[in-house]
Amino acid sequence: MPTEPTTMHELPSRAGYLAKLGLPQVTLRATIVGLLIGSVILISNFQFGLQTGWVSMMSLPAALLGFAVFKLTPMSQSFTDVENVYIQSIAVAVGTGPLCYGFVGIIPAIEKFMTSDESGLGRRITFSTKELIIWSMGLGLFGVFFAIPLRKQVIVKEKLPFPSGSATATLISVLHGTEIYESDSEEEEDHTKSQNESPLQQQTSATQLIESTDYNSNMKSLTYTFLVSSFYTILSFFFPILKKVPIFGTSASKQYLWDFQPSPAYIGQGIIMGLPTVSYMLFGAILGWGILAPLSKYMKWAPGPIDDWVSGGQGWILWVSLSIMVADSLVSFIVLSVKSVQDFIIDYRSRQESYTQTLELQQSLLEELDEGVGGGTSELTPHCGPLEIPKQFLVSNKVALIGTLLSTILCVVTMRIIFGKLIPIYASITAIILAMLFSVLATRTLGVSDINPVSGIGKLSQLIFAFIIPSNHPAKILINLISGGVAEAGAQQAGDLMQDLKTGHLIGASPKAQFIAQIIGTIFSVFLSSIMYQIYMAVYTIPNETFRIPTAVIWIDCSRLVTGEGLPPKAMEFAIIFGVIFALISLLKNTMPPTSKYYPYLVYLPNGVAVGVGIYNTPNFTLARFIGGLIAYNWHNISNRGKTSMIIFSSGLVLGEGLFSGFTMLLTSLGVKHF
Repeated sequence: MPTEPTTMHELPSRAGYLAKLGLPQVTLRATIVGLLIGSVILISNFQFGLQTGWVSMMSLPAALLGFAVFKLTPMSQSFTDVENVYIQSIAVAVGTGPLCYGFVGIIPAIEKFMTSDESGLGRRITFSTKELIIWSMGLGLFGVFFAIPLRKQVIVKEKLPFPSGSATATLISVLHGTEIYESDSEEEEDHTKSQNESPLQQQTSATQLIESTDYNSNMKSLTYTFLVSSFYTILSFFFPILKKVPIFGTSASKQYLWDFQPSPAYIGQGIIMGLPTVSYMLFGAILGWGILAPLSKYMKWAPGPIDDWVSGGQGWILWVSLSIMVADSLVSFIVLSVKSVQDFIIDYRSRQESYTQTLELQQSLLEELDEGVGGGTSELTPHCGPLEIPKQFLVSNKVALIGTLLSTILCVVTMRIIFGKLIPIYASITAIILAMLFSVLATRTLGVSDINPVSGIGKLSQLIFAFIIPSNHPAKILINLISGGVAEAGAQQAGDLMQDLKTGHLIGASPKAQFIAQIIGTIFSVFLSSIMYQIYMAVYTIPNETFRIPTAVIWIDCSRLVTGEGLPPKAMEFAIIFGVIFALISLLKNTMPPTSKYYPYLVYLPNGVAVGVGIYNTPNFTLARFIGGLIAYNWHNISNRGKTSMIIFSSGLVLGEGLFSGFTMLLTSLGVKHF
């Protein structure tokens, strides 16, 4: 469906790019559709976030659903690709709220696991809906504002690929029959398409252009997988055995929690994650639940029931999981920080040299002109510079600065409103400054690897605050959690916005329109996320077998670890051993040059964060995801279609169970019995 009033094939590349910027993007219809799609994603993320800690941007499904809504209406002819970008930007801002505001980690950690003594108040902390809204508003905006200046550096100058953002742009372009702008219209001169394609686009663009034009086939795939996943969700509510199938025997199920959950959503998540990641998670599950947990029980280090967070094997192996993830994150942070500084210096020097050469060339041409050499001024006119996006379509640095200052003040004030003098002002300000620094790392890591290391960033912030807050402070655990939450929120939002801006940059959307989408989606998500959290807590007794909130346990135990709380017997020794091992692995994976003959074999070394996730989640979640990874690996043998169709297929599986979790929640609240 070509865009109106013009298509990309009717105008030269740069002229077409500028023409698109003026098309209507911030429209009422697109805003409503984006908020609705974002709400579906938010409900899905709450479901899986409270179960396993897994939350996804879901930008590709958001873009596809936005297109599908208008495809079914008479407005389809006036619906443009840049308006589609605006829809998915709003949807992503809404849908990632559960992670950004800590509703799958920090808030339940404070409410469910923090003791009266650790709160600093002498009582347990429980938040009202009003307090949750205030809390979320404090965390919700500063990441959006201080991400603005990063766009020019990481997207325009360095041209980082942002694989998910690039893939979303490709999907939108083929749905609308328009082009991807591979050249950088602001800073660089035109190059050939192959020079500017990201590796992901070079690999998949030809296949996508063939397969994605078959819109009806893709929509059927989405519909069928959505229905299958929805049916499983309802069926498993009435027959809970479907969530814990004892395929390894009754003994392994009862004593060591080795079950299989044939969840279409978890299979879909595994498809999205890919075989390497889910293989690392499976390795973690085997290490944690097949070796270390049984060992801790046998040696009487954790004599309680295996699923007990305090005295059982689950609580014991959690410290190993924490050690592995912190070691991996810390090494990655140090290496990537050094690389970022080096790249910035190299880029700065090269641009200075280029600028000097340009001045010298212009001076030489002017001297030739003065001497009458060259045969005419039309050939001697100095290069006038590349075409830039007009300022009215950009968010100014002034807005970014003022917005950052005001949102910082808002964050400090909201913390004081909720926690009073327990949270020192210097602690809130320090947490925000750390969030700004970590956001730079987060966006660069996301731009290269498609992974936003928000969990690792949160833990690094907790580690730093262990040295900042006095050890005798009555609320040191609470402050530690809050500081990690602020850092995680800033990195999450900065990464989301940059991923969206990459999509818009390739399509030709207005950066200002996407910024508006992020603000609207964030404010809406503040209220919806707070309400949904309270609904989950009211309907279900959390934690339980279904909603184990493992991320919350990770947060509280990490705070206890870095602030000097005691560990179970022998947990420290094992944590140190595995921490050192995975620190070395992380160092190797982050420093070996691609030119090395051993570089292709790095994929066989496990990623610490993925292994840690496999350890702290029970095996039933990991096994289903591993099946999804196998499907992704063999997709081309299973189907004659390419990567985009695979993503659409997996998105239907995830969205079906995520959305219908709201229906099963209603059944639970009505007291409907299981069979």
